[in-house]
Amino acid sequence: MNSRISNSFLALVLCGTLSFCNQQAPEQEIPAAQATEHANHTPKVSEGAVVIQEQAEPDTLKGSLKAEAHGMIDDAHLTINYHSPAVRGRNIWGGLVAYDQVWVTGAHSATSLTIDKDITIGGKQLPAGKYALFTIPGKDEWNIIINKNWEQHLADDYSEKEDVLRITIKPEITAQPQERLRYEIAAEADGKGAINISWDKLKVTVPVAV
Repeated sequence: MNSRISNSFLALVLCGTLSFCNQQAPEQEIPAAQATEHANHTPKVSEGAVVIQEQAEPDTLKGSLKAEAHGMIDDAHLTINYHSPAVRGRNIWGGLVAYDQVWVTGAHSATSLTIDKDITIGGKQLPAGKYALFTIPGKDEWNIIINKNWEQHLADDYSEKEDVLRITIKPEITAQPQERLRYEIAAEADGKGAINISWDKLKVTVPVAV
C-alpha cells in the first residue's frame, strides 16, 4: 500500500516538474522574438536607387545617381535619400561647392532624412518625422541644418525660419578620396552613432543618439 502511495506521489511530482518546465520554455523565446522585431527594420532600397560604397577610383559615369543610406541606431531606423554626384577630376570644395552658402548636400532635389523614433543630433532633440538635411560648408567648420521643408528642388525654397536645428562640425581631411558623395549611418554602443558624409578628401561626422 505504502509503495503504491509513494509511486503515485512520485508520478505527481514528475508531472508537475514537466509541466513547470514546459511553462518556462516560451520565456526562453523572448530574445529571438526581439531579434525578429529588429530584423523587420531590414532596409529595402527604393527602385532605381543605389547604396553608395567606398570608392577611391575615378568614376566615368556622368550625372548624379539616385542614392539611399539606411541604418539602425539603437532602435531608431534612419533613412537618407539623396542624389550622389562624382568628383570626376573637378575642384569640389570652394569650387563646385561654394563655401559659406547653403548646400543641398547632394544634387537635384533636397536631401531628406527620415527617422521613425525621436533622436538627438549633436545633443539637440529631433522628433520622429521627415526633414531636409542642408549644410553650409566652410573652410574650417560646417553648419549642419535640419529643416522642415524636405520636398524642394536644391535649396531654391530654403528658409532659415523652417530650420528645426543647427549644429557646427569640424570636417576631417581623409587620406583616401571618395569619388561619389556618400552618406553612411554608423551605429555605436549605448544608443549612440553618427551620420557620416564623405566626398573627395573630406569627411563630416554628425553625432546621433537615441
